[in-house]
Amino acid sequence: MTKNERVILFLLAALNFTQLLDFIIMMPLSNYLLPYLKITAFQFSLLVASYSVSAFISGLIIALFVDKFDRKKSLLFAYIGFLAGTLACGFSFTYEFLLASRILAGLFGGIIGAQVLAIVADLFTYERRGRAMGAVVSAFAAATIFGVPLSLYLTNLFRFNWHIPFILIGAIGLVIIPFVIRYIPKMTSHINSVKHDKPFSSLTMVCKIPVQRSALLFTCLLMIGHFLIIPFINPYVEFNKGFSKRMIPMIYLFGGIASMIAAIILGRISDKVGKLPIFLWSVFLSLFMMFIVTNLPNVHFSVIILFFSIWFILATGRALMAQAMVTEVVGSEQRGSFMSINGSIQQLGSGLAALLAGAIVITKKSGEVMNYRYVGYLSIGVLIISMIQAQIVFKKIDKESSKQKTHDERVEEIR
Repeated sequence: MTKNERVILFLLAALNFTQLLDFIIMMPLSNYLLPYLKITAFQFSLLVASYSVSAFISGLIIALFVDKFDRKKSLLFAYIGFLAGTLACGFSFTYEFLLASRILAGLFGGIIGAQVLAIVADLFTYERRGRAMGAVVSAFAAATIFGVPLSLYLTNLFRFNWHIPFILIGAIGLVIIPFVIRYIPKMTSHINSVKHDKPFSSLTMVCKIPVQRSALLFTCLLMIGHFLIIPFINPYVEFNKGFSKRMIPMIYLFGGIASMIAAIILGRISDKVGKLPIFLWSVFLSLFMMFIVTNLPNVHFSVIILFFSIWFILATGRALMAQAMVTEVVGSEQRGSFMSINGSIQQLGSGLAALLAGAIVITKKSGEVMNYRYVGYLSIGVLIISMIQAQIVFKKIDKESSKQKTHDERVEEIR
């Protein structure tokens, strides 16, 4: 990997870092938002789902024409709009205004991830994509390691002021923009291959191609299975298990460190043995962890950290492999639009998961979370279905792609 490629990946990871932090910070802030806004568990789930649903809609709209433009310009446009929504969250003082701000942030934030993945897929061949995806996906780990604990620490420091994380994210984003303008190259090579005669061709084409339809269904199932338990982790650990707000950031710190290491190692291994086997093992092992974290025994907090760290590792493995496999079901000329649709489906899946969790979970006046284990059981069932779907969709693709090697690798082997 060249120096220029590393710089580009770093900047793309930085964009992903802020966008992901804005999304995932809502879940750890549940302990603060529920009492401050005096809302129910379902109202909180609407705050989480509003971002996802608006991102789903904008992703479908942008898919209609995104491949007709420079990917860099599309990325910058989406990122600036996202920052506006995030900063609006930082200055929200009512439930209604915060809900509107989350919708605005989602409208633009949902576009960012798809464009980042499209750029990575255009720059790196399938044989090198696992490592490249690992670098970008590690932004999730970075957001978990640094972003969430720091955000929660500052929130606690400023007398449980939940506005601070959003203002922090907005400030970091404003610093990143000039570097993106300077170092990310124009991405226009795909434009000449795009057909402009049918405005809805990007959507209709996905509906006509079985493997792409199946890949989108797989994406939705995986996201539902993953996000079902996330919105109420913090209230469960605090109010059900008795650990304070000041201890909970340690879960994200150690879990994020484990996740970052896993992203790097598993990305490299997958380039050698294939993405599908790593995915299937990650999901299978995570089923046991889903049961454990939603039925936590009364143990020392260090054991809680261990459980969640293992869960973070396995969640990273399945997410990383899934992204790498999905990008291979479409050619470069349609990748931007398809990844936008795929990103929309991801947002839809996470939004549905939040609404389902909010409908199942009941919070007592004391803050204690009831029925959380049922959310875990549902998550396990959905993830099992996603494993079956992955085997159907990607077995042939992964087998054929894993046999291919770049010219440089063949030369190196001969030497």
